Amino acid sequence: MSPLNFMMITASPDVASFIERHGVGRIFMDQEVLGKAERQGHLDTHKAAHSLKEIASVASVLKHAELMVRLNPLHTSTQQEVDAAIAHGAQRLMLPMFSSRAEVGQFLDMVNSRVPVTFLAETAAALVRLPDWLDLLTPGSDEVHIGLNDLALSMDLDFLFEPMAARLLDPFAALLNQSGVTWGVGGIARVGQGELPAETVLGEHVRLGSQWIILSRAFHSGAATSADLLETLDFPTEIDKLRQAEAHWRSVDKASLLANQQELAECAYRLGSRGGA
Repeated sequence: MSPLNFMMITASPDVASFIERHGVGRIFMDQEVLGKAERQGHLDTHKAAHSLKEIASVASVLKHAELMVRLNPLHTSTQQEVDAAIAHGAQRLMLPMFSSRAEVGQFLDMVNSRVPVTFLAETAAALVRLPDWLDLLTPGSDEVHIGLNDLALSMDLDFLFEPMAARLLDPFAALLNQSGVTWGVGGIARVGQGELPAETVLGEHVRLGSQWIILSRAFHSGAATSADLLETLDFPTEIDKLRQAEAHWRSVDKASLLANQQELAECAYRLGSRGGA
């Protein structure tokens, strides 16, 4: 199995250039605003819209990392958003908040194979219907990312890792792995941080076969420059810690991965019963 790939949100060309040199394979920029504040206003998630000028600025400095732009959910101006993002340097587009095969097909038609697409399956409907729309994707190009924040909200759950705790993702992970479509799920904090340890979360990624993960705000705190970033943390060292934890889980047997899943479940349900605190 290939090692996990990291992506991180930033609108700073300086930060983007720095982190691509230190193990981040995808720069994530975000134009999604429609409905997001209403859904996630109480959560510490990214909500600011990156401009086309910012997208072009980041695109101009990247040498290896892929630039992905998340657009708004499908609406009357989606075609214009698709065209503008690609014209300003987007190398991959992400579609959020879809729920059906028809929406997947409609978006692929708009993109017209100009760039690959990542479909953000973040509602119960999108996930349940995965077997119905997965065949529209091109393996090795298009991808799926399972979004835990909105998925938990759509299920009226209090903590984003509760679907993973219940092993609800297991059949979908198996289907994605069998299909050859690259996929990822959720995000991750720094090793040693948080009430649900990053090390435990990494074990689930290895068990499920996930290939992409988002580096959370704990890795950047909105830093505008690489100097600001390094004032907050030793970024290369933190990436090394993630790699070491991943290597540990790849070296253990299935029983150990299942024991880790149980540990994640106990912690996630405990946090969920406290309202996700």
